Amino acid sequence: MALRIGVQLPEVERDVRWPEYVAMARAAEAAGLDSIWLGDHLLYGGDRPEAGPWEVWTMLAGLAAVTERVTLGPLVACAGFHPPGLIAKMASTIDEISGGRFVLGLGSGWNDREFRAFSIPTDRRVSRFEEAFTIIHRLLAGERVDFAGRYFTAEDAVLLPLPRRRTPTMIGSNGPRTLSFTLPHVDAWNTWWDDYGNTVDGFAALNAQISDACRAAGRDPGAVARSACVLVGLSGGSGERPSRRQAPPIAGDDHSALAAHLQGLAEAGADEVILVLDPIAEESIRSLAPVVGMLKAG
Repeated sequence: MALRIGVQLPEVERDVRWPEYVAMARAAEAAGLDSIWLGDHLLYGGDRPEAGPWEVWTMLAGLAAVTERVTLGPLVACAGFHPPGLIAKMASTIDEISGGRFVLGLGSGWNDREFRAFSIPTDRRVSRFEEAFTIIHRLLAGERVDFAGRYFTAEDAVLLPLPRRRTPTMIGSNGPRTLSFTLPHVDAWNTWWDDYGNTVDGFAALNAQISDACRAAGRDPGAVARSACVLVGLSGGSGERPSRRQAPPIAGDDHSALAAHLQGLAEAGADEVILVLDPIAEESIRSLAPVVGMLKAG
């Protein structure tokens, strides 16, 4: 299977309005990219300037309506922001709007600033996520759900209208406990670029750990697709996407070198790469077309 190539659209790098999101999404389709992704956050602060992105579910529904081909999804949706049944309902609705192009990326969240600001509980975050995930995946699987947990309940819950398909799910976590209860059910796993050092060898090592976690969870490792975010620096980059010394960006202006790096990730087990661009703008996305062409041709 050919390597899928996606891009993450802006979050809080600068003030980006709806017309620019539309232009970037359409540029991604024109450049031959396979997917577009949006982060799910409410408010940043603390160690960075205070800022917040647009609400991700509303944005994804809008982008689903103005695109035709790309897969789209949250990278990743925080399960703590909404009741689990509502997350399943929103996912199946956007999948309907998109004509079956939605992937539900899920995680437990980590940014205490936004949890406190929006009155969302921060205690027992993984335990809460385990219960929420159980309800979400069972609803998306077409089950009628009764569930009585410590944090969430569902009484005869069902998705209606009936979805046209089961919305695929992706887990965005490397935590052993989270992987233990999600890997038996998800379609894909995603990791952020600095979790593996933004290198091919780093991804290969982490990917091997995920395969081991699949086996420990009773799942065939080949049944879970692998997705890796990649930090890419382009000329004119202004540090919109802060890099770390232990995970430097890949130079994006040398198309052959970038294509070779992404091919290396594919050979290390990646089924999809999601490019995190600096700067992230319409022209940056359009500049990827030659890289996409090289990889699709090879």
